[in-house]
Amino acid sequence: MAELDTLDIVVLGTILVGTVAYFTKGRFWAKPKDPYANALANGAAAGKAGRTRNIVEKMEESGKNCVVFYGSQTGTAEDYASRLAKEGKSRFGLDTMVADLEEYDFDTLDTVPSDKILMFVLATYGEGEPTDNAVEFYEFITGEEPAFSEGSEKPLGNLNYVAFGLGNNTYEHYNSMVRNVDKALQKLGANRIGSAGEGDDGAGTMEEDFLAWKDPMWAELASKMNLQEREAVYEPVFGIVEREDLTPESPSVYLGEPNRTHLEGTPRGPFNSHNPYIAPIAESRELFSVKDRNCIHMDVDISGSNLTYQTGDHIAVWPTNPGDEVDRFLDTIGLIGKRNTVISVKALEPTAKVPFPAPTTYDAIVRYHLEICAPVSRQFVSTLAAFAPSEDIKAEMTKLGNDKDYFHEQTGPHFYNISRFLTAVAKGQKWTNVPFSAFIEGLTKLQPRYYSISSSSLVQPKKISITAVVESQLIPGRDGDPFRGVATNYLLALKQKQNGDPNPEPFGQTYEIMGPRNKYDGIHVPVHVRHSNFKLPSDPSKPVIMIGPGTGVAPFRAFVQERAKQAADGVDVGRTLLFFGCRKSTEDFMYKEEWEEYKKALGDKFEMITAFSREGPKKVYVQHRLKEYAKEVSDLLSQKGYFYVCGDAANMAREVNTVLAQIISEGRGVTEAKGEEIVKNMRAANQYQVSIPPPQPHDPGLLQLVLTRAIGGCLVLEANVRRLLRSNDYDHSGMRGMAKRYRMSWVCCDTLSPADGQGTTSVISARVTGASGCETKYYCALGSGG
Repeated sequence: MAELDTLDIVVLGTILVGTVAYFTKGRFWAKPKDPYANALANGAAAGKAGRTRNIVEKMEESGKNCVVFYGSQTGTAEDYASRLAKEGKSRFGLDTMVADLEEYDFDTLDTVPSDKILMFVLATYGEGEPTDNAVEFYEFITGEEPAFSEGSEKPLGNLNYVAFGLGNNTYEHYNSMVRNVDKALQKLGANRIGSAGEGDDGAGTMEEDFLAWKDPMWAELASKMNLQEREAVYEPVFGIVEREDLTPESPSVYLGEPNRTHLEGTPRGPFNSHNPYIAPIAESRELFSVKDRNCIHMDVDISGSNLTYQTGDHIAVWPTNPGDEVDRFLDTIGLIGKRNTVISVKALEPTAKVPFPAPTTYDAIVRYHLEICAPVSRQFVSTLAAFAPSEDIKAEMTKLGNDKDYFHEQTGPHFYNISRFLTAVAKGQKWTNVPFSAFIEGLTKLQPRYYSISSSSLVQPKKISITAVVESQLIPGRDGDPFRGVATNYLLALKQKQNGDPNPEPFGQTYEIMGPRNKYDGIHVPVHVRHSNFKLPSDPSKPVIMIGPGTGVAPFRAFVQERAKQAADGVDVGRTLLFFGCRKSTEDFMYKEEWEEYKKALGDKFEMITAFSREGPKKVYVQHRLKEYAKEVSDLLSQKGYFYVCGDAANMAREVNTVLAQIISEGRGVTEAKGEEIVKNMRAANQYQVSIPPPQPHDPGLLQLVLTRAIGGCLVLEANVRRLLRSNDYDHSGMRGMAKRYRMSWVCCDTLSPADGQGTTSVISARVTGASGCETKYYCALGSGG
């Protein structure tokens, strides 16, 4: 046999390599790129590669003349920004784009041409803080001397802008973000168009505040920029393509995974608001001992991640939508039979971002990515009118979208989400004409829910405790079908699964608690941590006074747990007072046995003062008990003690603030006005801290009071209960305070009776007298027995 020389070997090797390459092309290399893949599917880094941070360059290269920036924590500001961008394009022909503040630098704002417009939609987080994505922008624009690219006395003299803020009037620094940014921009010479709008989540009027602000703003903007209004026609931002080449079993199809690393089964940090950690649940248990109410304690194990937390921080839980509501939604829009069809979603213009990874399925989008359980937006109703099943329904939708009073009259008492609303208006007819892209654009992205962490990082650094009341609000007319919180019922379902509860909630069993492709195996939950400024004093010897009724006690369990550990380690710990309130010591006294253990560890340094509202002839709340301890509280504050409040912002926190000012006034012999000034100074110096986790996008929020119409000069106050009141019962003085805020002369309750024989709901009939003297009645369904 002839020997192979070097040339033969080279030739044969080349042929072999070429053959292997030919048969493996498209499988192991040179894979065809999915034309519909988006940045989320390719990972966070892919989405940012090569992206300019110069907003002026971005506007020029993409041909945009209107940028809507958002600073958002729970998604509402981002939603409003998207709505403004769509309306600007459809009504006025503006070339708009939506922009995340953290993705741009702002030293070139002085070069924005005068024929462009910038819009700022800014939420205020907590005690006057910017949202996470707005921190750098806020620090830059409100700095003493922002460094712009060209520099002049009034560097922003050419800049035209619009501003709207989202806030909560129960906080000390109401809408401070938009106020401070607006002030800074004008100081730098910028020209605001229209008023700086302010939405108030505390009064429950956020949506109507936004709608009332935007119409006159558009009129002024059209006049200033010579815009011509045209008939608004729906123009899709996203294109939907059904993929016959893929099935839900295809490895490239997302079934709820938040990004590629999760899809491939190799999730890695950093874990944050864009990338959750799938955390094992170490333990979960029930804290209440009453049949019709639930409060969950859950310990989440973060030892397998790079997550860390400090005592006082918040944990974010990423819920899924319940299966009952997913089925209802898909059935309403005629997609129940195509729920598992794979689709790709592609942005139809270069600056739009698909809000979830694709390819995916209709079911996965609805279950994991859209807020299908949130209250209906009147503006979205107007958008959907064009796709109504009939002309009669179109006319009704148009009236609902245009008439604020009629909309609230028809929807307010029912707590409709989008599918329930469409079903009610169309009397069961299907909405098959609505492009699916309209729902992606018109519904808010499903957001994480935030909870105060109820454990000490000193005691358990690798386990985070959650304490959450399960939201379930009975609604008149919806027998056996209460209004349920998305996230807390998700946690309840996880707890029941983990503990093998013999009678789990049927509603809870509809959640996909096993996660996409069974990756959560029933005992995991997606989470991330948000750091907070709500902290114990750095000096452990400082006294602390804590006010935490109901689940407001969560961060104070962490505080007391930490101080007990410090005392055990020989640290000198200051006096620690905790005011806690609930209904009955035998029903909802959370962590009762634990407090006794902490008392043993801390001795006389710790005292817990309780207020059980249902155990005596009169209802007693934490603010009443605080008055009883006026002398000691005053003495401790004189020793530079710290004062903390967590819980109901609408009533309890306000009343505590008032009582504290009175205590200081009496204890120091100064006027009440001076006492209030001292309280304000304490808050400014962080000696007085308030922690109220941000309102959840769906879980019913605070008592929502909406002024809806004027009839014969008489204001009518309609009250919509937005959550099962936790441990602070309904208080008539609180309602009177609300009436005063809305310039009503008085409110009085006529009757208080159980509704439909249910022990947890009452109906209050009240007369409201407006400033003109005429009267009207309203009815208010109240959870917790009122």
